[in-house]
Amino acid sequence: MKIIVCENYEEMSKAGAEIIAETVKANPSCVLGLATGSTPVGMYKCLTEMNKAGEITFKDVTSYNLDEYYPLAPDHDQSYRYFMNHNLFDNIDIDKANTNVPDGLAEDPAAMGKAYDEAIKAAGGIDLQVLGLGPNGHIAFNEPEDELYVGTHLTGLTDSTIEANSRFFASKADVPTQAVTMGIGSIMQAKKIIVLASGKGKHDVIVKMQDDRITTQCPATLLKVHPDVVLICDKDAYNG
Repeated sequence: MKIIVCENYEEMSKAGAEIIAETVKANPSCVLGLATGSTPVGMYKCLTEMNKAGEITFKDVTSYNLDEYYPLAPDHDQSYRYFMNHNLFDNIDIDKANTNVPDGLAEDPAAMGKAYDEAIKAAGGIDLQVLGLGPNGHIAFNEPEDELYVGTHLTGLTDSTIEANSRFFASKADVPTQAVTMGIGSIMQAKKIIVLASGKGKHDVIVKMQDDRITTQCPATLLKVHPDVVLICDKDAYNG
C-alpha cells in the first residue's frame, strides 16, 4: 500500500483528482468506481474544474457507485444518486446513461445486487475504485462484522454510522438503517484502489491499515492484500 500524506483537505482532494485524471487520459473509456460522503466532494470539484478547462473528458467513461441507502428513491435529496448528480455528473460531460448507482428501491435487493456485479464484470471490471473510510473502518457500507459479504448486498447500518451520517439529515431518526452496498469481493476486484481520508477521526483506522494484521472488525484492513492501493490522507488523519 502506497501512502500519500497531504498538508490539508484541499491537497488531498487535488491528489485524488490527479490520479483519476491520469486514469481517464490513459483510457478514455475506463470504468470508474465512485464513492459518496463528504470526503470526495473536494475531489469531484477538482475534476469538474479539469473537465471545464478541457483537460479531461468523461464522455466515454462508465461509472459504478459503491452504495445507496435503502429504501430511498433516487430523487430524494439524501440519496447517493442525487449526491452524485449534484456533485459531479451534472457538472461534467459524462453520459448519465453510463452512470450506475445501486437501486435503493429494488423489490429484490439480492437479485439487484447480483445483476449489479454482473454488469460490472460485463463492462470489463472497475479500472479505478475510489473509497472513503468510516470512523469504524467500514469501506462502502461493509460494517465491522464477524463475517462479510463478497458481492453487492443489502446490509444494516451500525449505530455509529447512522450517527455519523445524521448530520446530512434533519434528524438521526430520518437516517435509513439499511443500505445496498458493494461487497468486499466486488471492491477487491478493482484493478486499482485509491482511499481518501481526512480529519483526526480517521487516524485510528489508518494506524490499523499499516500493521501486519487484517480483520473483518476493521474492513479497511482487508485492503492490505490488494496489489495496488493508494491511501491519500491529510496530516490530521495521518498524525491524529
